[in-house]
Amino acid sequence: MARKTKDPGFGYNSNKNAQSVLKDDGSSNVKHINRKRNIGDLYTFFIDIKWWQFFLLIILVYTLLNIVFGLIYVAIGIEQITKPKGTFFEDFLNGFFFSAQTLTTVGYGGIAPKGITANFIAAFEAMIGLLSFSFITGMLYGRFSKPKAIIEFSKNFIIRDFKEGKALMFRLMNSRKTVMIEPEISVTLSITKEEKNGEFKRNFYQLKLERSKIMYLPTVWTIVHQINEDSPLFNYSNEEIKKLNANIYILMSYHEEFFAQKVYQINSYSFKDIECDVKFTSASSFDDLGFTVLDHDLLSEVEKLD
Repeated sequence: MARKTKDPGFGYNSNKNAQSVLKDDGSSNVKHINRKRNIGDLYTFFIDIKWWQFFLLIILVYTLLNIVFGLIYVAIGIEQITKPKGTFFEDFLNGFFFSAQTLTTVGYGGIAPKGITANFIAAFEAMIGLLSFSFITGMLYGRFSKPKAIIEFSKNFIIRDFKEGKALMFRLMNSRKTVMIEPEISVTLSITKEEKNGEFKRNFYQLKLERSKIMYLPTVWTIVHQINEDSPLFNYSNEEIKKLNANIYILMSYHEEFFAQKVYQINSYSFKDIECDVKFTSASSFDDLGFTVLDHDLLSEVEKLD
């Protein structure tokens, strides 16, 4: 008989339209309100955003700073750094490009501050430039050096015949070419049910796996939970399982030789995406020289059972 497990941190309370607390990629799906912010949040913000967002933000801030200082140089008199061109736009461009040279400490020499006011502003801007690029350099190092697992999970998970019964399965592989050393996985099942009083409650079960830990993984690992008498899914048919308001939460850990330390990754599946009576297509094969070939595009490929 299946045993319920203690709340793994998601909370027992639920409702009819409750969303999963984790997104499919394992990131948090919780909305925070009235959260106090501090300067330390900047570091985590810049470390966690996507690379394109990171560089786009740098370009936008860099451009905005140059626009602001370009306008300041025009306001104090463009003649304090170069000869006026006669139009606001041309004078602004000179101020903008002088600002870019000062901010980056390039200093081509074609334009230079002549007045006391311009020199004070340029000195202040140069300090901002040095601090800004030091900050960006630190963020770049933090993003590159942050230990991170890059595990590919199959987009779907399946239920198929297995041994004398059936089993729930999904697959994973390492996105890097390194070998995953001592990978270990834990899978928690959450089923939301309506109580007699009309309230909805989450019930949690720790799924027993065929193997939860192996020595190393160079290719693909198929995670198997056999649906037997000890499984919380034993009394459900395939169609009933697909209709369950349920989610699977996965915690994966292994030693990453690239960072020389243990890394973790979280993932989740909704039972809305389950597929029945199919099997995973083999993602590995051998070439003419006998080398193992791993095709990442086949990780989620399934085919009908024979």
